[in-house]
Amino acid sequence: MDMARPRSETGTAVIEKSRPDVDEPRMYHVVLLNDDYTTMEFVIEILETIFSKSRHEAYRVMLHVHTHGRGVCGAYTFEEAETKVAFVHDLARERGFPLRATIEEA
Repeated sequence: MDMARPRSETGTAVIEKSRPDVDEPRMYHVVLLNDDYTTMEFVIEILETIFSKSRHEAYRVMLHVHTHGRGVCGAYTFEEAETKVAFVHDLARERGFPLRATIEEA
């Protein structure tokens, strides 16, 4: 008797299903673009509410946008990025600001 291999008392074997390889979805950056009219406070509010940034991180990203003309808010699937850009544009329009956001492949 072979002691190295345990025997199944029920007489059934476990069959493992192989899973097909699933590619991770492509990610996209949401990028805020600087303008001369949108206030820094509003940009911070956008970063905190739409992108769930902490006050410190929102301030850092806002300064980057202000000094470099653009700044990455985060990486998302295309659908998430598209939705966040639409929220930015809607809220900016509602408040009377020309703030724009774009989507770029990460």
